[in-house]
Amino acid sequence: MTTICHANLTLPCPIAPYVPHQRGMCLLDSILRVDAECLRAQVVPTEADVFATALGIPGWVGLEWMAQAVAAWAGVQERAEDRLPLVGFLLGSRRYDCSREYFPFGSPVLVDIKQDFRAANGLAAFHCQLLDEHENPLASAVLSVFQPDSEEALAAMQKGEQP
Repeated sequence: MTTICHANLTLPCPIAPYVPHQRGMCLLDSILRVDAECLRAQVVPTEADVFATALGIPGWVGLEWMAQAVAAWAGVQERAEDRLPLVGFLLGSRRYDCSREYFPFGSPVLVDIKQDFRAANGLAAFHCQLLDEHENPLASAVLSVFQPDSEEALAAMQKGEQP
């Protein structure tokens, strides 16, 4: 099924253009749905994944999947304004609860994120959930994130200066 939605995306679409991750560190496969406050992404774990073990993908990697879905949501918002995705920071998580020790290879995982709030200074919180292909819950958390408002602000942060 192909749909056109927020930011004139044709969905589903590859997620990589919307996250600032390089060299195999973009862990999610595609964006399935996105709007002004939410995003649904998908990943199908494989033996070639950077975090793969003989048993599958460790459950703690789900936290990174959630963070990358937040990054993709922010990237879609930037692309809608004809800007490149900006680097953001995962500040922390609350209540990461995962029912799986490992995510099995070949089983799709849906990653749902919803913005709870976003402050003018770039701080935000997102409620996140991992679901199996039948939409049964696998994991949940609330992520706190920060995104500088420009490349200049990021550069100033990296130098320890006040933007």
